[in-house]
Amino acid sequence: MIAGLDGLRFQHWQTELRADGVLVLSFDRAGAPVNTFAQDVLIELDALLERLALDPPRGVVLRSAKPNGFIAGADIKEFQSFDAMGTVGDAIRRGQQTFQRLAELPCPTVAAIHGFCMGGGTEIALACRHRVASNDPSTRIGLPEVKLGIYPGWGGSVRLPRLIGAPAAFDLMLTGRSLSASAARAAGLVDKVTDASTLVDVAAAYALRGAARPFKQRFLGWATNTWPARKLLAPMLAKQVARKARKEHYPAPYALIDTWANSGGGIQALLAAERKSVVRLASTPTARNLIRVFFLQERLKGLGGKEHGVRRVHVVGAGVMGGDIAAWSAYKGFEVTLQDREQRFIDAALERAKALFEKKVKDEARRAETAARLKGDLAGDGVAEADLVIEAIIEKAEAKRELYAAVEPRMKADALLTTNTSSIPLSELREHIARPDRFAGLHYFNPVALMPLVEIIRHDQVAAQTEQRLAAFCKAIDKLPVPVAGTPGFLVNRVLFPYLLEAATAFAEGIPGAAIDKAALKFGMPMGPIELIDTVGLDVAAGVGAELAPFLGLPIPQSLSAPPEPGQRGKKDGQGLYKWENGKPVKPQLPKDYRMPSDLEDRLILPLLNEAVACLHDGVVADADLLDAGVIFGTGFAPFRGGPIQYVRETGADALLARLQQLHARYGDRFAPRPGWDNPALRG
Repeated sequence: MIAGLDGLRFQHWQTELRADGVLVLSFDRAGAPVNTFAQDVLIELDALLERLALDPPRGVVLRSAKPNGFIAGADIKEFQSFDAMGTVGDAIRRGQQTFQRLAELPCPTVAAIHGFCMGGGTEIALACRHRVASNDPSTRIGLPEVKLGIYPGWGGSVRLPRLIGAPAAFDLMLTGRSLSASAARAAGLVDKVTDASTLVDVAAAYALRGAARPFKQRFLGWATNTWPARKLLAPMLAKQVARKARKEHYPAPYALIDTWANSGGGIQALLAAERKSVVRLASTPTARNLIRVFFLQERLKGLGGKEHGVRRVHVVGAGVMGGDIAAWSAYKGFEVTLQDREQRFIDAALERAKALFEKKVKDEARRAETAARLKGDLAGDGVAEADLVIEAIIEKAEAKRELYAAVEPRMKADALLTTNTSSIPLSELREHIARPDRFAGLHYFNPVALMPLVEIIRHDQVAAQTEQRLAAFCKAIDKLPVPVAGTPGFLVNRVLFPYLLEAATAFAEGIPGAAIDKAALKFGMPMGPIELIDTVGLDVAAGVGAELAPFLGLPIPQSLSAPPEPGQRGKKDGQGLYKWENGKPVKPQLPKDYRMPSDLEDRLILPLLNEAVACLHDGVVADADLLDAGVIFGTGFAPFRGGPIQYVRETGADALLARLQQLHARYGDRFAPRPGWDNPALRG
């Protein structure tokens, strides 16, 4: 034992002095399954580092004692409480000071990274002199703080650009993406990659012998952070961000660039500038709402346990949705059979799957294994072996019922039968099903590979165990499950439909599609509604409209009142409400003197909010948080606004209701307030 540590007992940190004189410092947060930095953890680490500075070992290796990962970052729940108390500045100062004490230790320090290394985990690794990472696929290194409306505030935004150069550093910090160990090594973020079994030994050897960083990396770190380079690069970085995020919606990326570009002096001055900027961001509505969205996501992840009992999946319907559901399931490790009435549909789906696997699985051997898990099955022989059957055929109740009558008798007794219907009530579909307790909806969203949400559709006879198994299956394929009532449109399509309908109505009135889309983007939607209708397909939109319009009592404009002409279904045909070229819509330029109708944004957004309020009133989901989560992850509804119900609360339910009533008087009954505007949850 090092003299300075004699007699000290630590709750979250373990120390072990190796025979070679290197101290292994292991992080094992007490009472927590995952390592995160809370204030008591930092206080303890600071005291420990203070002692090490007085009596340094030959080197220090920082590792995690938890088998599931290195460090997930800061304790976000604690951070949220600091925001409520107004003490975020103190919390950030403590993290900065502790990590700076580590950086100033008079001995070599090495972070030994295995598994996830995120946020504060990456920042403490940056404070070490060297970084060694395991080559395990679970090892991912990133700084995702921008997704919470802030940016790295424990020295990460100061150290990373100077380590790997500003362009690569900002690519990581502005996107929040993570790197594998090999990619981090190529970027200069990691010095060495090794097997997990030898990680600590290799890190200790690095502490003792070290190695100078390549000249090119050191030069890049210096040259791209000089004053002239910052003045040149900053506007270019801001321009890149502006293509994806508006400053008034997401201020953090702009603040990060601005602070880096305009701060100078020594390390303490740079840390002070970082701290001041992050503290300011932490109190913005954007940060508070994005942190709320983080917890909503964690709640959805928690709905699914591990016991799904699914090994084999059989998908009926090899169209875009069915084929992509099958491919995604195979990619996530399940044995999948894919059935359709003609081989050509299956072949087309297998070609799309091949493209997905080429994009997602870089290792050719693993890619071949993945592709082998997905098999075409024209005869439907896979039904008898499947633990889960997913129906994804045409959106017609009678056709679906006929399929169930043919398929269910061939299924195993404990297998689950599910439908990917987007709008048909399950009470209409479960007629004549022999085991309705094992039947439910499993509604994916297009494109399957990108959209994180799956709605688990209930009906009055579904078993709780079926719902639990389906939630666990969603978790196993990295999707977020939200349980919803089996009424028409369920949650997401029911909320989205009035918004799309009003956009189509405005379009029919002669308001240009580009103006309609611009109004929605200004509010914060990820895509304009006219572009979205074309992306979904006018045929699909018309089918959903036929099901939902009578239920909601809404008139349908001509563009959605009947199936489109052949070759005019939207993006997939190259022609819809827009013309499409190379997968992108060709939007006619608005005249320079064009004046957008002053009430256009309200016309689009208030019907969505109106229906969200009605869904909460009708019990489509259990509570307001689940509703907000479902709509954000199912539609991309402006995350920085925290969800439709949160937006109603922040804007004021009475103010929005008054605007809705104005539209009702001006345009008619489609804007009539739906039941539920008196719900106390809208004012909580």
